[in-house]
Amino acid sequence: MVTVYVVDAFTTEPNTGNRAGVVLDADHLTTQDMQNIAAFAGYSETAFVLSPTDQSHDIHVRYFTPTNEVPICGHATIATHFLRASLGSKSDYPLIAKTGAGNLSVSISDSKEGLMVSMVQGRVEFQPPFTPQQRDELAIALGIKANDFANLPIQIATTGHSKVMIPMLSRKTLDGLTPNKEKLKAISAEIDCNGFFPFVLEGSKQTPITFGRMFAPAIGIDEDPVTGNANGPAGAYLVHHNLIECEPEVHYWGHQGLAINKPGRVLVSVNKVNSILKVSIAGQAVLIGKRETIS
Repeated sequence: MVTVYVVDAFTTEPNTGNRAGVVLDADHLTTQDMQNIAAFAGYSETAFVLSPTDQSHDIHVRYFTPTNEVPICGHATIATHFLRASLGSKSDYPLIAKTGAGNLSVSISDSKEGLMVSMVQGRVEFQPPFTPQQRDELAIALGIKANDFANLPIQIATTGHSKVMIPMLSRKTLDGLTPNKEKLKAISAEIDCNGFFPFVLEGSKQTPITFGRMFAPAIGIDEDPVTGNANGPAGAYLVHHNLIECEPEVHYWGHQGLAINKPGRVLVSVNKVNSILKVSIAGQAVLIGKRETIS
């Protein structure tokens, strides 16, 4: 039997935020076993904790959606390290975790609401902005008009697991999105990126706040409630385009899940040194329970 721990991440309230499965001590499982367990669990991602493979890292974590292995997952990372720390491994931190996006630093801190897990994300990269035709195709896929987009670039950004950054003009339009899954899948195949992150920037350049949604039907995720690997690149995007101040760093909350009654928030931090951006995200979590399955 394999125990799948059930953890809600980016929240302290059960049944909100983003739910992940976590399997500890997964060394005996094959890749197919992990994929089968992730499909059984049915969460957007399930994380599998493995022993280190060399001295460059302290822990190895693999991540699976119900249909695919992915290099990294923000909410499942928060869930994994919250769980380990809660079950007696708090003294292990800070540590280096090997992932499909490289070796990343993870730390634990105490807050008045409980443990806070922080992870440094991977190298920031941007691809060229969408063409006018691509913007039009994306608007059709999202069920909106092209002038519902903000007058800003739509482009792929990544800190390890790429997402399309889609700045929107209105929260009302954002909350009312009803994407055509098949059209988004077709766009994903064309651009080699599976995640779409429409978001709205509010507040000021000095005290920003964002609201977003994330759709990735090409990898079995119709909508992800709260996404670390979308909010992190969004922070880099906002700094890159001089939409928020970062001298030399900025911290703000990214809110997600409100439109589907799974509210959660991600603490996004961006540091800029000599034009080089480094991104980290942090969040809390709550243990819901556990399930048993045969590998």
